[in-house]
Amino acid sequence: MWPWGHLAVGYLLYSFWCRADDRSPSAVGTVAVAFGTQFPDLVDKPLAWTFAVLPTGRTLTHSLLTATLLLGLLWIGARRSERRIPLGAFAIGYLSHLAMDSVHPLLQGRLADVSFLLWPVLSPPSYETSKSFSAHFANFGLTPFVLLQFALAGIALGVWIADGSPGIAELRDLWSGMTQDHFGER
Repeated sequence: MWPWGHLAVGYLLYSFWCRADDRSPSAVGTVAVAFGTQFPDLVDKPLAWTFAVLPTGRTLTHSLLTATLLLGLLWIGARRSERRIPLGAFAIGYLSHLAMDSVHPLLQGRLADVSFLLWPVLSPPSYETSKSFSAHFANFGLTPFVLLQFALAGIALGVWIADGSPGIAELRDLWSGMTQDHFGER
């Protein structure tokens, strides 16, 4: 799945989770879910494709074993500081990423292609595309699965706007503060 697809699914799940708890998505939660949806690829892809430390771009942080350990440690830390909402949003983003990376192979009946979920207990699947960012973008095509991801991104954008665009005011304030500092307008 492409980054915008992960982001869309993660935000939609986060918004639903907030609504089920009778609250609105927060700016901090929106940032946490957005980061969570990208986290596995931000770690695994560079470590595999740029530094050749991992065997593929879906191993270490794509493993449910790592996810369980990391989220457990973060939960312990969050419990001590009473900051569970951002952790919940991060967990939704992170776990939705793993689930969505599994959907396409499972729908095609390729169970072996989700072995990354139990890495290093199971060997990761081999991929046809070479280990580089440019190779993956070169193979980009408007398949039905990619078009579905664009549609989900459009839906998520609409839901985010309906949710009051959480985070936009904070970004505007941050940008305003940066430009005022840079141009000496304070």
